[in-house]
Amino acid sequence: MTEQTMLNGEHKSVDAGDEGYSKSLKARHINMIAIGGAIGTGLFLGAGGRLAQAGPALAIVYAVCGLFAFFVVRSLGELILHRPSSGAFVSYAREFMGEKGAYVAGWMHFLNWSTTGIADITAIALYAHFWSFFTPIPQWVLALIALAVVLTLNLVSVKLFGEMEFWFAIIKVAALVIFMVIGIFLLVTSHPIDGSIPGPQLITDHGGIFPAGIIPMILIVQGVVFAYAAVELVGVAAGETENPEKIMPKAINSIMWRIGIFYVGSVVLLAMLMPWDSYSKKESPFVTVLSHVGIPHAGSVMNLVVLTAAMSSLNSGLYSTGRILRSMSLAGSAPKFTGKMNKNQVPFGGIMLTAAVCVVGVGLNYLVPSEAFEIVLNFAAIGILATWAIIVLCHLLFVRKAKRGELTRPSYRLPFSPFTEIVTLAFLAAVVVLMGFDHTGRITLMALPAIALALVIGWFAVRKRIDMSVLEKME
Repeated sequence: MTEQTMLNGEHKSVDAGDEGYSKSLKARHINMIAIGGAIGTGLFLGAGGRLAQAGPALAIVYAVCGLFAFFVVRSLGELILHRPSSGAFVSYAREFMGEKGAYVAGWMHFLNWSTTGIADITAIALYAHFWSFFTPIPQWVLALIALAVVLTLNLVSVKLFGEMEFWFAIIKVAALVIFMVIGIFLLVTSHPIDGSIPGPQLITDHGGIFPAGIIPMILIVQGVVFAYAAVELVGVAAGETENPEKIMPKAINSIMWRIGIFYVGSVVLLAMLMPWDSYSKKESPFVTVLSHVGIPHAGSVMNLVVLTAAMSSLNSGLYSTGRILRSMSLAGSAPKFTGKMNKNQVPFGGIMLTAAVCVVGVGLNYLVPSEAFEIVLNFAAIGILATWAIIVLCHLLFVRKAKRGELTRPSYRLPFSPFTEIVTLAFLAAVVVLMGFDHTGRITLMALPAIALALVIGWFAVRKRIDMSVLEKME
């Protein structure tokens, strides 16, 4: 065990799952992981289909869901400053909810990211088919190649992971900024796109902000939550960085304005550049605009960027599940092999288990290539909602302990607690209910009893080897 000192007379907890990691992630890596978590496949690929479904009202949905995503990550931020951990919310669930809480948190996070990995390799394959060179190659083959490449790089070292995420995020942000500059230029100059003049009139003349009514706007909420799925990854990365107390608050606070600019801003811009029903779920909305503007190779360049976003998400999913499963393995609630680390201090066992589930996704791409993305997206949403709910619950329990004088809250806090946590939990519960109004969502909800049963069976299988001493109170 590493040594911990007493803070303000209270006993600090130490999780054995944090031992053995290289503290290789720098401030620039953490900042870009935070950006990368807030900008992903959900915006680049998902926005097209959702614009076609709900129209410009999508911007409102992004803003509301983004606010709650910020509340979740801000809750996590306060827990990080209480005790940075590579086990992140699993480690906090262990401290405040016991090993049962950690067990549920870990496996629901695994469900989230293993299925998100399937969505990502599906997205990569779809993006690749944009170019005629890749058209003859089956979707499942491209998905398998993408998985093999990202898996290999992830196993090398955490520093390489950090560098990949840094450059992936740089590419994503640069591309969005360039797109928004081009979009604003087209608006200001009234440059026609497909015979239509860009401007606010494209919103007002095509049914206004709610062209399809309020219901479609509400129904896309669960899909939009998926767009913010990676914001919590910054918490996992905190365990592999020096001085998280200085780095994390800045990284987390910046998420809010990035959501405002990149999600809400880009959707409003897209709705003013082309009529909302010009977009499609088959193509990134950014590619749609640039292809119609006539800028040489612009569609290809943006397609390369959105492919990068999907690879970034896959990269992050493998990274986080590896760390989370190792934390669980040391406590006995995950298979022993998932706790193994290679010579480069990378928990390869957990990463390989996630990759194995992604291979199932390759099979989905072979059997139902047109349905693969939507099927796994809904299962990922269940995992995200559970993970976020556990983070907020942990924070609520943390605040209660602080009020009893058992520990001290850091100066970096979630505002308006406990009201914020209660409202956030109510929102997450509402999203689960909304899934019942969607065909694919209903299938997911019907699978919930099976997921719950699997968790119960799994718990009875591992409970005898649970070792709570991995979380110790140090004097």
